[in-house]
Amino acid sequence: MRPDAFAVRGTDLALRWADREVVINGNMLRANCRCAGCRHLEITGNKIAHDEVALLAVTPMGYGLQLHFNDGHNRGIYPWQYLESFG
Repeated sequence: MRPDAFAVRGTDLALRWADREVVINGNMLRANCRCAGCRHLEITGNKIAHDEVALLAVTPMGYGLQLHFNDGHNRGIYPWQYLESFG
């Protein structure tokens, strides 16, 4: 299910669903990226700390959002269903 609206709010992601609005912390989203590169780092035990990462922009990709962070990372696509699970 796609939200009615989405936007970067400060360094976080705001999503408005039909029945609620959810604001998801940008650091938490970056730390939970499910792209192949980040999953590899997690599996090998080399997970990177993301304490000061900020969400800069979002690009709709049909089935979810591509998130752009200030550390240069933008490879992960966050499906709507995954984003909905945060709220």
